[in-house]
Amino acid sequence: MASTAPIPLVPIVDERLKTTSVCLAVGYGSRHDPEGKGGLAHMLEHALMSAPREGGISVSEQVESLGGHANAETGPESMLYYAQVGAADAEAVAGELCRAVLAPQLTETLLSSEREVVLQELAAAEADPADTVQDAFLATAFAGHPLGRPVGGTPAEVAGLTLADVLEGHRNGFLASPRALVVVGPEIPASLQHHDAAPAWPRAGEHLPLPPLDPPEPLRWSTEFSWVCLGGRSPAANSPERHPYAVLAKLLGASPTSLLYRAVRGEHGLAYAFQAWSRGYTEAGAWRLLAGVESGNGDKFLAVVREVLARVAEQGPLPADLASARNQARMSLVLNAENPLERATLTARRVLVWGPEWSLEEELAALARVTAEQVRQAAERLACELITVVRPEAR
Repeated sequence: MASTAPIPLVPIVDERLKTTSVCLAVGYGSRHDPEGKGGLAHMLEHALMSAPREGGISVSEQVESLGGHANAETGPESMLYYAQVGAADAEAVAGELCRAVLAPQLTETLLSSEREVVLQELAAAEADPADTVQDAFLATAFAGHPLGRPVGGTPAEVAGLTLADVLEGHRNGFLASPRALVVVGPEIPASLQHHDAAPAWPRAGEHLPLPPLDPPEPLRWSTEFSWVCLGGRSPAANSPERHPYAVLAKLLGASPTSLLYRAVRGEHGLAYAFQAWSRGYTEAGAWRLLAGVESGNGDKFLAVVREVLARVAEQGPLPADLASARNQARMSLVLNAENPLERATLTARRVLVWGPEWSLEEELAALARVTAEQVRQAAERLACELITVVRPEAR
């Protein structure tokens, strides 16, 4: 796909707004990094947002100088580049964001500078067990598969990336991947009107077989405060079966109405910080529960989680608990949708998978239709192959 091709446009007009949010989504991420060049997509993200444009400043600096906000993020299968500015500045910013990402001027000097920034980012993540435990979980859930790679790569891989690697990744990977432009504001900038609002939508994602899960290894609890991540594979991003897993995450999440909150905090006082969520990818998703536990409480915490999960797997949730979890799952979407920038990034992620036919209202309705039996089956599948990892580990 040439960089000059019109980008599929998803316009969301709300005349009440005084800001315009723009999100360019690309179906390209860490799973597309060549073997031995982990972190390439993430490095490209940094370079594109930092590369000088006309006038010698980056698109990030341009947006921030207008009082707006700009950022980017890389995941296993997608990259998002987004900005929020006053509506009067949207015309200039929307076009500049697209040009900065699709036709950058990358140099050795820029790459060298951003490499140091990325290495510092990796060092900070490595020092945070709440980060490393999530990488370890995905590496276990998708061992031997591109979804199991750390998004940022390893320090050695990042140190070995060359300008030629980054340019090739941009040319043959990034520009060849499906993309979409979501705009949320009081009106659509005139410079974007030539983009097609209803294109023939390209679908992303080469399916690669998922290897079987390895047998679980004994946990090695540290004497320090630890972070534990447990869960398992869930349905793919485009599967209609994904919604019960979203409801199950709320049933076992951080809300005071959740079953796990009552047991872990109310009855046993074993954990203060925990959350659960499910995220889908091309071949499968990952449902996970992340929690911080004091030294000596790890096994007790896991015993309570397994008991609650087993009870849901056997009996399903009670009607009141199911209703609460469904309300929580739906309200999470609604709250995101009522924040213009969150609405832009939420929509961008969804349309990369579903195309412009994705509808917030339809997803809310699908969550409302989730039954107790569907939640029970989701819990049963997770309980049968529960993956558990902890960081830091005992030495």
